[in-house]
Amino acid sequence: MTTRSAARPGLTLAAVAVVQFMVSLDLSVVNVGLPEIAAGLGFGAVGLTWVIHAYALTFGGLLLLGGKASDRYGRKRVLLLGLVLFGLASFLGGFAQEPGQLVAARAAQGIGAAALAPAALALLAETFPAGKARVRAFGVWSATNAAGGALGVLIGGLLTEYAGWRWVMFVNVPMAAFALAVAWRAVPAGPPPTRSGRPDVLGGVLATAGMTLLVFGVVRTEQYSWTSPVTLTTLAVAAALLAAFVQVERTTDREPLVRLGLFANRSVTGANAFSLLTGAAMASAFYFMSLYLQRVLETGPALTGLMFLPFALGVVAGSVFAVKLGYRLAPRTLLILGGLVTAAGFAWFSLISSDGAFATDVLGPSIVASVGIGLCLGPLVSAATTGVAPHETGTASGLLNSSRQIGASLGLAALGTAAHHRTGQTATPETLNNGYALGLTLSAALLIAAALIALTIPRRTNTPSPAEDRDLLPAHD
Repeated sequence: MTTRSAARPGLTLAAVAVVQFMVSLDLSVVNVGLPEIAAGLGFGAVGLTWVIHAYALTFGGLLLLGGKASDRYGRKRVLLLGLVLFGLASFLGGFAQEPGQLVAARAAQGIGAAALAPAALALLAETFPAGKARVRAFGVWSATNAAGGALGVLIGGLLTEYAGWRWVMFVNVPMAAFALAVAWRAVPAGPPPTRSGRPDVLGGVLATAGMTLLVFGVVRTEQYSWTSPVTLTTLAVAAALLAAFVQVERTTDREPLVRLGLFANRSVTGANAFSLLTGAAMASAFYFMSLYLQRVLETGPALTGLMFLPFALGVVAGSVFAVKLGYRLAPRTLLILGGLVTAAGFAWFSLISSDGAFATDVLGPSIVASVGIGLCLGPLVSAATTGVAPHETGTASGLLNSSRQIGASLGLAALGTAAHHRTGQTATPETLNNGYALGLTLSAALLIAAALIALTIPRRTNTPSPAEDRDLLPAHD
């Protein structure tokens, strides 16, 4: 019997693709516009970083809770609520008149994204459970995911230069409205979600507080060093909260936020470790290349955004290759191949020079690295959700998104600090170039480590048996 969740898979895929594009776009769309935002609202140098961090903080800190909510209360309901919150926050943020209003809007966007991302990904895994359709669906998802991040720089640059910085917020409104309309019509409510017990409120509080403090401690290293008492205390408290969360999950008689047995699945564990390292490498590489183009090569925001276009196209091309190869190769093989190709691209990036040019220092490595990333993304999601029971796909999706977001925050802080130390006190084009080159070299090293971790992922993973599914879920109509 056909499940209701698969009734209109094409439109479901369209809604999920728009959602993922929008969430990824917001991780980078404001970056190029930061100088204009600072001038328009009167941000100080330290306060301006919170335009980025407010989104990362709430997004990364609430992802596990968002994943569990989609499992417990239903994918469609959480998806629609997240879309409404994300669109409303974007609309209000565009009208911000002072720094605090924009930071609050960005935080609200992060809360919406924490609900959207795992619900959309779980919906995709549920709608396309196996076969060629699953490979194609995750290929589309991976293309829109990475294209959103890459095109965010281009779109942010064009909007900032020609329409004003407020449009980097307004641009989300029509996308959220479109996704809301499609999801409302195309995504069925599905069977009632299974609620096997009382929710683990204490575990939810501990996980959310611990992850939020972890992200907070990392992003604050721009202001406080890694060895400062403020940073060490924050990270120690975060570690204590997360350790308490693990203990609660082991002993609770309530419905756990994350069933620890999920980590016994080598595919889930390996995919999340891979995601952590690739998230750190990609966020850092985007950051360094954007600064290299603007501060060393002295290109304007619109042109800088345009120079990221080959990167976005390369990701799409890599995703197409991943679909074709995915019919014959296991996700593990594609992760290893994609990780090594991306590492080669980042290593090539590290050869940048202070008197370089886009054609000689940026274009070639952009194409290589982006194709490698495109090869990775779809298989990564497939590996992280294959073999997971349907009632836990939201949790698994939240874990994957969380590991990537935490990786991005940790990587950017750690590699940014290393690049800053290499730059030294004198910020000339030559010293800046040296710092960015080091950061890109370290990004390549992270990708090599990720490829090695992919070796731990099984070649094939087993999905739960039909008998197990019947025990876990009510019958589909």
